[in-house]
Amino acid sequence: MDIAFHLYSARNFPPVLDMLPKLKALGYSQVEGYGGLYAASPDFAQRLADNGLTMPTGHFGLDMLQDVDGTLKIVENLGTKVLFCPAVPLSERGQDADGWKRLAETLARLGETYNKAGYGFGWHNHNFEFVPTTSGEMPMELILENAPGIVWECDVAWVAKGNADPVGWIERYKSRLVAIHVKDIARVGTCLDEDGWADVGHGTMDWSAILKFVTENTDCAYFVAEHDNPNDVDRFARRSIEYIRSLGY
Repeated sequence: MDIAFHLYSARNFPPVLDMLPKLKALGYSQVEGYGGLYAASPDFAQRLADNGLTMPTGHFGLDMLQDVDGTLKIVENLGTKVLFCPAVPLSERGQDADGWKRLAETLARLGETYNKAGYGFGWHNHNFEFVPTTSGEMPMELILENAPGIVWECDVAWVAKGNADPVGWIERYKSRLVAIHVKDIARVGTCLDEDGWADVGHGTMDWSAILKFVTENTDCAYFVAEHDNPNDVDRFARRSIEYIRSLGY
């Protein structure tokens, strides 16, 4: 299994691209980028090549995605294959079902545009998509049902944070799943300075069972290690890939 590192995990340890040789030495073969990194790092593609890494997936904000020409230049330069919209602003995370349907329509249009250009396009979830809307439907299902052509990057730990069953949701939408974020939730009362997140395999998520289910029941192609706020990014990178490899992947 190729294992990717989400560079967002290193945003508080600049310069972010200094992580690349460390990641390669640890055994990562891929990274996942995020919006703030692209324009600020004009040598990004060369740095990836110099370190034997690729960036098959990337996060792009909705405003950036709507600048289609600009975004296509970025992904062509970086060799990215699938673009994910990672969120909407807090002000747009309401419980009005129609609002989520309108977002889905926007995503569907963007998906058609990027698909025609030869790229995959999808949504990356957090926990707010698993709070029922006024109609009783979940934002997650409103997005996927009303934008049937887009794919899904499942942030498994955020699904769990939304008090939902990750495996159940993956089973339901397994035909749409192309990537997952491999992330862990700390035990209650621990990792408080890390916003309650843990290194993969050092928290409460049953990653042995989850990875077994995903690899045996879906065509998921990308596995991305992430920690939203590590206090030691080198430790997170090392312990997470060591744990995933210890499971035989």
